[in-house]
Amino acid sequence: MDLLPTAEQQSIADTAAEFLRNEMSTALIRGGRGDAACVPAVAWKEGAALGLLGLSLPEEHGGADAGLAEEMLVFREVGRIPAPGPFLSCVLGARVAAVAGDADLAASIVGGDAQVGLGLPRPGTVSGPIRLDGPLDLLDVPVPGHVLLIAEDGAGLVHTDALSDVNPGEAIDPGVRISDAVAGNAPLLHYIPADREPLYLRATVLTAALLTGIAEAVRDASVAHAKTREQFGRPIGVHQAIKHRCADMAVRAEAAMAQTFFAAIAVDEGRPDAELQARSALIVAARAARLGAAENVQIHGGIGYTFEADAHLYVKRAEVWSQVLGGRAGHLDRLLRLPEAA
Repeated sequence: MDLLPTAEQQSIADTAAEFLRNEMSTALIRGGRGDAACVPAVAWKEGAALGLLGLSLPEEHGGADAGLAEEMLVFREVGRIPAPGPFLSCVLGARVAAVAGDADLAASIVGGDAQVGLGLPRPGTVSGPIRLDGPLDLLDVPVPGHVLLIAEDGAGLVHTDALSDVNPGEAIDPGVRISDAVAGNAPLLHYIPADREPLYLRATVLTAALLTGIAEAVRDASVAHAKTREQFGRPIGVHQAIKHRCADMAVRAEAAMAQTFFAAIAVDEGRPDAELQARSALIVAARAARLGAAENVQIHGGIGYTFEADAHLYVKRAEVWSQVLGGRAGHLDRLLRLPEAA
């Protein structure tokens, strides 16, 4: 199987990358870190008009009818920037609405008129096909707006009007907005079980793609700095301690890309090993992103610890997205229990 993007797929990714570099760069994170929304409404609408939120949806819902592989490549670029904004929850929230037959809501999300944040139920919270009861953490949730709840057995949407005690907090990542809330037996607007649509696996692949983009970005930043930063009249990249770190980052990033691209194909084709491939992608990509981001700070030396450098932004983004769908240990445990892993 060819695990390299086709020319058409790469063109889609390049178009997304150009827009994200121009409109959602790290400068936006720094300049807007005190704003209620992490992305201005105008920029979000422009990204939606470019097709970033409905790439894999059918055309009748405003999508491009592309595959998960194309969507994965776009999310890789989101991680590479790293661009702020509720990309994951909006893309999957639109799919929930489309599958549920709510064409108006799906079109509103795809068009950038409505945003969907991510809801993470805390231990003890009951999340079923009809109602949600208990406390939860919220990522990039607009108020008023919609919240995507995603679990292995299904995914649903709930409106913030059904939640109470919504309290904003401070995230370690200045490009993410967090808050907490309480759902008092709140009714779900829509719910799609996993046997109808593998939304959890799609979320796993797209999260892995974000982390892969981070791993590639910090690899490139480290290599560029090692070539130009000089000590005692020589680039620091001539030293084996730096060479080995950069080489390890490159190997981990390449492995993450190959595994994530294959996982996207496996989920799209409904292969029996789709869950194995998707979880493997997230495990490999999370490790590549977290280790690479930390190494990038070290290679940059003193400047890597400053607020003005981008290195710390990648460290924080990698930590957030490594935990959104559960930690590495949980995915490893589940992966080892799968029949395919026996």
